Amino acid sequence: MSKTYFISDLHLSEERPDISAAFFTFLKQHIDCATDALYILGDFFEVWVGDDFQTPLTQQVASELNKLAQQGTAIYFVHGNRDFLLGKNYAATAGIQLLPEQSLIDLYGEKAVILHGDEMCTQDVEYQKFRKKSRGWWWPKLMLTLPLWYRQSVAKKARAKSKLSQQGKTQQILDVTDEAVLAMFEQFKVNLMIHGHTHRPNIHQYSTAQNTCKRIVLGDWYDQGSYLLVTAEEKKLVFTPFEEKA
Repeated sequence: MSKTYFISDLHLSEERPDISAAFFTFLKQHIDCATDALYILGDFFEVWVGDDFQTPLTQQVASELNKLAQQGTAIYFVHGNRDFLLGKNYAATAGIQLLPEQSLIDLYGEKAVILHGDEMCTQDVEYQKFRKKSRGWWWPKLMLTLPLWYRQSVAKKARAKSKLSQQGKTQQILDVTDEAVLAMFEQFKVNLMIHGHTHRPNIHQYSTAQNTCKRIVLGDWYDQGSYLLVTAEEKKLVFTPFEEKA
């Protein structure tokens, strides 16, 4: 039976070997010859300051993904707010295909829009200003010309500032807005949306004048593995405790 998987918000890092182990176990147990595609919808890594920053973990991830790509599974990557600097060099090494930040796909006969989701958190005005700058044409190019050690320092300070900023914001501000969601449905003329970012896994229904729309939110991997399994017959959110992945 053909199947497709979606994951998001693993925040892979050397500091969380349990998440890395869970991810490699997920690949081993689920990605096989029946898997048409694996979609990674952003914040795959905790931080990414450029393809010239390599660690044993990033190299192992690239190696394992490339093996699957060579075996016939298409692997697609949508940038998140933590790893938007991940570029073509690493993508080629890992055998993954980079997609636009919003992409229209055909999912066993049903059209769907996939994205990381941070652009729909429109009440977080402070973050949206940074997002507009960081995803522009000049800021990433400028950052990547700077020394690696400096980029690492900037990323560390930015993360600390972000954590402090989030402490003063309500969950409502950090979540997506209905207006932005409905606008995304209208823009792509679809009834299905899949995204991550908010760390609030769920399946939401929306009724419009024309259709009933479905928004599937992927879970993060801080405490358990989380993925969406899609076949021609069903769409199923799955959560697996890390201890069961040992």
